[in-house]
Amino acid sequence: MNSVEIANELKGLLQGNNISEQISVPQLVEKATSRGEAILTVDGAVRAVTGKYTGRSPKDKFMVVEESSKDQIDWGKINQPISAEVFDSLYNKVVNYLKQKEEVFVFKGFAGADKDSRLAIRVVNEYAWHNLFAHQLFIRPTDEELNAHEADFTILSAPTFKADPKVDGTASETFIIVSLEKRIILIGGTEYAGEMKKSIFGIMNYLLPQNGILPMHCSANVGEQGDVALFFGLSGTGKTTLSADGNRKLIGDDEHGWSDNGVFNIEGGCYAKTINLSAEKEPEIYNAITFGTVLENVIVDSETRIPDYDDETLTQNTRVAYPIQNIENIVDPSIAGHPKTVIFLTADAFGVLPPISKLTKEQAMYHFLSGFTSKTPGTERGVVEPEPVFSTCFGAPFFPLHATVYAEMLGKKIDEHQVNVFLVNTGWTGGSYGEGSRMKLSYTRKMVRDAIDGKLNDVFTDKDPIFGLAMPTAIEGVPTNLLNPRNAWANKEAYDKKATELAGMFHENFKKFGAAAEEITKNGAPLA
Repeated sequence: MNSVEIANELKGLLQGNNISEQISVPQLVEKATSRGEAILTVDGAVRAVTGKYTGRSPKDKFMVVEESSKDQIDWGKINQPISAEVFDSLYNKVVNYLKQKEEVFVFKGFAGADKDSRLAIRVVNEYAWHNLFAHQLFIRPTDEELNAHEADFTILSAPTFKADPKVDGTASETFIIVSLEKRIILIGGTEYAGEMKKSIFGIMNYLLPQNGILPMHCSANVGEQGDVALFFGLSGTGKTTLSADGNRKLIGDDEHGWSDNGVFNIEGGCYAKTINLSAEKEPEIYNAITFGTVLENVIVDSETRIPDYDDETLTQNTRVAYPIQNIENIVDPSIAGHPKTVIFLTADAFGVLPPISKLTKEQAMYHFLSGFTSKTPGTERGVVEPEPVFSTCFGAPFFPLHATVYAEMLGKKIDEHQVNVFLVNTGWTGGSYGEGSRMKLSYTRKMVRDAIDGKLNDVFTDKDPIFGLAMPTAIEGVPTNLLNPRNAWANKEAYDKKATELAGMFHENFKKFGAAAEEITKNGAPLA
């Protein structure tokens, strides 16, 4: 099928009598509950359960091999190739499937708060609650913008349509297939709403670099003087906690672009984890859960309708989706200037990385490409020892181009805007997991605040002999013996052995970048 045929098929679907387009939040709440898709909580939130898929399905995600993009995509386990024939066949089936539904929901909006580089998107949903999710997560248009809206990309989501791998050429009944040429994302066989969010992020991560814009998996905030800080880090590193600062305004919590104008949020909402959520620990998120927000896989009392955020019966990955305007301390629209400070967060369970270190440009590119953190026992089934996790660009599953494209762009931005980059270890000190202790949050907060305030830009530093990192020798309010991790270990030989072991893991992981990252390796890698 060519693009014209695809467009005609889509037009036929969207002109059907079963289409409910751009309906309001109260209407979507009514639809979701009356159709039995979800229940209402005491706060007026809509709680949905997603069945057997309570997270993303990376093994079921594919990109169509197309002439216009095939040489740019970093094909492999993350960006899995699939043929145009498989896509076309499934596209026809999904369109016809949705045509037969009693009601189908359409949301029109945008990805990208910067109007110069935003993407007009259309989300077509079988479920009302999925459409409510799209309404809360993406950028909502004004009436004027809606009248002029022409979609650049369309998501077709049919969770109850299940593929037959033998017939359809998929890996399972579930599929997330992206056609860049036809500007369509097909989602079927999974009810997990996060697939929609991350599919659009993946599209932006392909498109933005073509316009010299660096897409980033990070949170961002801005101080009263307009000083922007970015926080990169994988799950469990403290990204949400550390970027929520009463003295600074939130730009966004997860996805951003960095253009010639500055930083902008890609989304219009937040998709926050709710496991163990409380008003004391995370008041911003807790108070954001109001009428029309979407709770995913949260256990709710059947009579009182009070959510139990500590209950992980269905999954640890319980979530809430709400518009960013539900948070008080934000920048609206979600746009700010160029970053002064970049923080890379890692939870090192080996206990050998410094609690904070200042990076050179090459070290920043190296650690950006490495994207290191660690899994600790108990976080996943089968994890009994600390395990290293390397996720390129701190978000490997979402970046379709070769990783060095993003790293080179980051290096250029650091040079252009004289950005200070710090690596912050929120993990263990004084020993590995099980022997040492977790770095105190109050110390980490103090170090991060000093870094953002510029207090660590010109301090005395020692060079870590194994990792080559510049460690401040003194930070007010932080015990000096913690600043050099070796000093915090009672057994120095054990430290040297463990640190050398982790350095070796960094080297081993970096081999995959080969000659493309030779210069970065030479000037940014651990010394040992």
